[in-house]
Amino acid sequence: MKILVAPDSFKGSLSAIDVCRAIEEGIKSLCPDIEVITLPVADGGEGTLEAMSFATSGELVKVFCTNPVGEKIESYYTITGDGKTAIIEMAKAAGLYLIPQEKRNPYYTTTFGVGEIILDALDKGCRNFIVGIGGSATNDGGVGMLQALGFKFLDLNGNEIPWGGLALKDLAKIDISTGDSRLKECTFKVACDVDNTLCGEKGASYVFGPQKGATFEMVKVLDTNLLHYAQIIERDLGKRVLEIKGGGAAGGIGTAFTAFLNAELVSGVELILDSLNFSQKLEGVDLVITGEGQIDQQTAYGKVPMGVAKRAKAANIPVVALVGSINGDITKLYRLGLSAIFSVVNKPMTLEEAMDNAYNLVKETARSVMGLFSIKK
Repeated sequence: MKILVAPDSFKGSLSAIDVCRAIEEGIKSLCPDIEVITLPVADGGEGTLEAMSFATSGELVKVFCTNPVGEKIESYYTITGDGKTAIIEMAKAAGLYLIPQEKRNPYYTTTFGVGEIILDALDKGCRNFIVGIGGSATNDGGVGMLQALGFKFLDLNGNEIPWGGLALKDLAKIDISTGDSRLKECTFKVACDVDNTLCGEKGASYVFGPQKGATFEMVKVLDTNLLHYAQIIERDLGKRVLEIKGGGAAGGIGTAFTAFLNAELVSGVELILDSLNFSQKLEGVDLVITGEGQIDQQTAYGKVPMGVAKRAKAANIPVVALVGSINGDITKLYRLGLSAIFSVVNKPMTLEEAMDNAYNLVKETARSVMGLFSIKK
């Protein structure tokens, strides 16, 4: 029997790598001769760097960059084992979690650090980029990132506009001729699991601005400024960006990637699975075990267990999900490809107890799953 173990992390308690190890231990404790292939997976958000580094024999690279409020911090990204592809989590440079509540103000926060990480990867020879966007503290349309990459965003006096979403109102001209020439050799694939456009009631400012510290009045200003930004892009670059689905993701950085870097916006989990050659790894597999911290109705929309299950279903391979908790009606998930779902919580306990004992709970549940398949055998 051959088993592929491909879970997401259990956020707050176990990385995807640790979940893989726990499941493999559980399987081997009952069936030591079974072949187990471990493949930690992510959806482009938290944990993507570690999972991709592990799965591609890659390397985590430390880099100093600018955080959303202009402070220098130590961050990191991943270069895959072949040395050609950089995996970047935007939030490692421009994440909301990087700054305290009292400093959260999308009028002034910047994506400059994201561009600095891209520059470091360019210096190390990378020309392919996979970028997970989300969890940002910014609403600058990705202008900060582009400024770090050499593009010029000028006011009426020919001066560079300051960082942040408020300064976009002063944008008078975009000069792309000064952008880093190496970018023309690059491909960018961006993990984006929202379809919000840049502006309007479903745009970056109205939907995501409040969680970044924007008041309702600020939201209106930020939205107006992004509209102005889009109009300057259309005039100076000849590109219409207001209708791009995902253009409003992460404070509008989706627009920056598509309009300036010719990026492709794709489903996070599908991008990661393709990058890991997941479909090829299903060859000869008899069972797939996946998982995540909480499974619910949202799992059907771009989460790791469903991405894994859909591909396994197409190959007629059963899929078992081990999860920390089950929330709501998950009937739909069975129709979409999951064969069985097991909560690893095996008795009444607090959330803290479950998180503290997550490794053993996952291991024991995996052992029980193998007990069922051993009976079938």
